[in-house]
Formats: sequence, structure tokens, C-alpha cells
Amino acid sequence: MFIRTESFREFIRFYPIVTSIIAINIVLYLLTVLPILPTNWLMAHFAGINIYIMQGELWRLVTPIFMHSGFAHLLFNCFSLVLFGPPLERAIGKGRFLLVYFLAGIGANIATLILEPLTYIHVGASGAIYGIFGFFIAIIVYRRDLLSQQNTQLILAITVIGVIMTFLQANVNVIAHLFGLLAGFLTGSAMIKTKLKSGYSATRPTNQWKSSARRLKGVPLSTILIFGGIILLAIIGLLSR
Repeated sequence: MFIRTESFREFIRFYPIVTSIIAINIVLYLLTVLPILPTNWLMAHFAGINIYIMQGELWRLVTPIFMHSGFAHLLFNCFSLVLFGPPLERAIGKGRFLLVYFLAGIGANIATLILEPLTYIHVGASGAIYGIFGFFIAIIVYRRDLLSQQNTQLILAITVIGVIMTFLQANVNVIAHLFGLLAGFLTGSAMIKTKLKSGYSATRPTNQWKSSARRLKGVPLSTILIFGGIILLAIIGLLSR
């Protein structure tokens, strides 16, 4: 599921939204580092600067999602998109994937605006990418039958490690990571519950859920413990800041 075997051309054809997001990320990074625009022009006009957002520059809630502060930052986020974006885009469709990505990214930036100082400056796709993780967790909670046990364990492990590393690394927008994860989970929960209530079902290759429309009668204890652990780690990390 998360191992990419497509050729470059196939990847572009099968996953146009993920490809477009990665391309925009790379182009904006090159415009930042190459002597094409005046120094720091792009950051000055499009980075998430809380005080400017409060003054009405609301586009700064969106544009930071596609900007990065360094090559390692760009590489990690694009690599995460290559791994985790395609299966979700294939499962829920281009429009819904884009909706999840923007809701998580913008939600993360709004939370950053509310909870961080006015002088705070932030860029990066991490909030949106954590939204993808959050959506997968929603699938695990409500439609675990759609994922193999191996993929379920992989998603939960990476999410837990990601939350831990959020608090261990310097210069990380902790708020964006946590609220992006939450936004993705809530969006995923809403979409999945809507499909379950409507009885709508089909096979995943045609851009929909598996044909079985059964609900899980209960959330497994292991899922509750792991998801509760993520929340506990987040609370401990926030209190220790």
C-alpha cells in the first residue's frame, strides 16, 4: 500500500494531486534559494507571519502550506507525501484528498495564529501531512477492515514516532503538527461516517471504499490505547514547553 512501484509517468497519471503539490513545493523552494527574486521576497510576502494575518493578509493561512525553510524540511515533507499521499488520493478521490489536505493545513495555521505569539513566523506542509496521518487513523478507528494489520501497525507507529519527534526537535511548529493531525482525524471521521450512513460503497480502485458496508461494532482496545497514547504524549509535550 505504501510501497511505490509505479514508474515516474504512472505516478503522475495515477496521483495528479500529490504530484501537483510536490511540484509546487519544489518550485517555491527553488524560487526561495535561487537568485531569481529579491532576497527573502517570497518569505516576506507569503510566509505565515501571525501579525500580518491579524492585519488582514489572510492568504498567509494558505500559502505557508507550500513553503519550506530548508532543503531537509522540503525533502522530508515531499518524501512523506510520496509515501502516504497516493493511497489516500486513490481511496477517497482527488477532490476529497485536496479538501483534507487544505482543511488540515489551514486548520493547523489557524491554530498557530491563535496559540502562538503575533511575532511567530511559520512555513511548511507538516500540518497538512499530519492531516493525512489523522485521516488514516480515522480509517483505523471506523473502517479497520480497509487496511491490513501490517499497514495499520505502520501508520500507528509512524504517527506515534512523529508526535514524539515533534517535541524533541528544535524549531518545530508543535501546534501545527498536533492540530493538523486532529483536523485530518475529524475530517476523515466525518467522511467515513457519511459513507456508512448512506450505505454508499464500491471498490477502492474506482475511487471509493471497499464493497463491504459493515460497521465495526466496537473500536479495538489496542487502537484506543495507542490513540490515547498519542493524545497523552501531546498533552505532556505541551505542558513541558
